Amino acid sequence: MPSSNQSISHPAVFLLTGIPGFETYHAWISIPFCCLYAVAISGNGMILFVIITESSLHEPMYYFLSMLSCTDLGLCLSTLVTILGIFWFNAREISFDACVGQMFFIHGFTFMESSVLLAMAFDRFIAICNPLRYATILTNARIIKVGFAVVIRGTTALVPLLLLLKRLSFCRSHVLHHSYCFYPDVMKLSCTDTKINSAFGLSIVISNAGVDSVLILLSYVLIIHSVLSIASPEERKKAFGTCVSHISAVAIFYIPMISLSLVHRFGKHTPPLVHTLIANVYLLIPPVMNPIIYSVKTKQIRKAVLKTFLSKLI
Repeated sequence: MPSSNQSISHPAVFLLTGIPGFETYHAWISIPFCCLYAVAISGNGMILFVIITESSLHEPMYYFLSMLSCTDLGLCLSTLVTILGIFWFNAREISFDACVGQMFFIHGFTFMESSVLLAMAFDRFIAICNPLRYATILTNARIIKVGFAVVIRGTTALVPLLLLLKRLSFCRSHVLHHSYCFYPDVMKLSCTDTKINSAFGLSIVISNAGVDSVLILLSYVLIIHSVLSIASPEERKKAFGTCVSHISAVAIFYIPMISLSLVHRFGKHTPPLVHTLIANVYLLIPPVMNPIIYSVKTKQIRKAVLKTFLSKLI
């Protein structure tokens, strides 16, 4: 009979963690989380609705925005059940297969959002640096191809990564540090060698989010160079104004992602509460803030939303 540290079987369940040290207040803590989920789901749903129903918004910029809203909705729905299950019913158990499934959707939608932000940066680059060819470059057919590429790129690399996870044995504690299954968190619980998993996971992050962030930065270097060549201050201000929403979306997506990655790799002695807070910010703040940012900063979206609300009230 193998000893506990020689086990090769997968655990029947993992145990998720709520807010460490605040377990008795989970019912109250669930209130702000419910509000955040409500804002994220209703806000992104509204963005999708107005883009679909308003013919004036049937343009490349807004098609990419609708893709961003879809990925944000996917991120919300991927974690909603486990997070609220812990807060409301103390339902901490999750099976290994369900955990793998949740990781597939969480990481898949994360990579897709990164790809969409890159596509939106390319959209802004073409609109500002080559406006005369904008309509001929970003045709509907090409935007559909971009959408398919985003989905394929965001999911195909995850299949071998999760298959590598299934070969691991888990003989240590089965308690995860978050309210959902996160790949590095699950991998740390294995008692077998995880060098291949770690290297492959890092390569996927670099080839997706890493490459995307570099290309987004490069696109803005070219955009800034092009805008500064514009003689009129008003035109420069207008050109930069069209990028503010996208820059904000990039910042609120990449900063929490990088922070969580750094905490997992180098924050071994960081209090568990820090891990939990960053993990929740990483998945909740972008879906909550993106529809707010685009509704406030984009006049066309703001008008369409107000028009929809007024039509419902009348």
